Amino acid sequence: MTVDFTPGPETLSCRTGQKRQRVLEADRESPQGRAQTPSPGEPCLGPPATLGPRRSIYFSGPKSHSAQLGSDFFDQPAVALARAFLGQQTDCPQVLVRRLDDGTELRGRIVETEAYLGPEDEAAHSRGGRQTPRNRGMFMKPGTLYVYIIYGMYFCLNVSSQGDGACVLLRALEPLGGLETMRQLRSTLRKGATGRALKDRELCSGPSKLCQALAIDKSFDQRDLAEDRAVWLERSPPGPSESVVVAAARVGIGHAGEWARKPLRFYLRGSPWVSVVDRAAEQNAQA
Repeated sequence: MTVDFTPGPETLSCRTGQKRQRVLEADRESPQGRAQTPSPGEPCLGPPATLGPRRSIYFSGPKSHSAQLGSDFFDQPAVALARAFLGQQTDCPQVLVRRLDDGTELRGRIVETEAYLGPEDEAAHSRGGRQTPRNRGMFMKPGTLYVYIIYGMYFCLNVSSQGDGACVLLRALEPLGGLETMRQLRSTLRKGATGRALKDRELCSGPSKLCQALAIDKSFDQRDLAEDRAVWLERSPPGPSESVVVAAARVGIGHAGEWARKPLRFYLRGSPWVSVVDRAAEQNAQA
C-alpha cells in the first residue's frame, strides 16, 4: 500500500507561519539590515551616517560623509583656495573635522591661512621645483595633505592646490566642537606645560597648535582630504554676515626676500582666534 506524504493545507500553513516568524525575529535583531563587510585596509568606523542629498558640486560622492567637501573644491589656485577656506565668495568659512579612533569628532572653523605658490615662491618648500620624499604631497592632486615637522617636534598642516608644488597652510581655527578633548591633547603635547588650563582662544591659534589640538601628525601626510575617514572638510552654516578677509604678509619667512612681504596670508578681521593680527593690513581691507 502506498502512503501519501503530500502535506495538506494545514501543514503548509503551519510551515509558512513558522518561516514568517523567523524572518520577523531576524528583522528585530538587525533593524538596519545586514552589515557591510569593510574592504581590506579600510578602518571599521561603525555604521555609516545617513547621507543626505548632494547640495553642491563640491560635495563628495556617496561613499564619503554627506557634508564632506569633494575634490572639485580644492582644484583652484593657491590664493583662491586660501580665501575659499575662509568663506570668501561662499559666505561661510569651512570647518575642519577630525575623527579620533574612539569616534570623538573635533571641529574647528578655519579663520587663517597662508598661500604658497610653488616653484617661483622663495618661501615654499617646493621653490625651484624641487621634489623630495618630504614635500611630495605638494605635487600631488589638489586636496592632498602635506604635513611637515618643525623644530623636530611640531607639525604643520597644508593642503595642496592647483599647480605643481602649490599649497595652503592652515594657520588657525575657531574651535567649535570637542574643546575639552582639544584642551587635553594640547596640554599633553605642548612644550613646558605648567598645568594651567588653556583658554579656548589658545587651542588652535597657530599652525602647530591646531595640529596638537586635532592630534594630527606626520601619519596624515599625503592623505586625500576629499576621501579620508579620519579628517575632512565641511562647509560651515552661513553666519549673519560675510566677514572681511584681510591680506597680510606671511609669518616666519624672513629668509625669503621680497616674498616675505607679499600679502599671501589671509585671515578673518576681528576674529579672536587668529594667530597674528596685522593692523596696517586691516586698514587696507575692504568691507
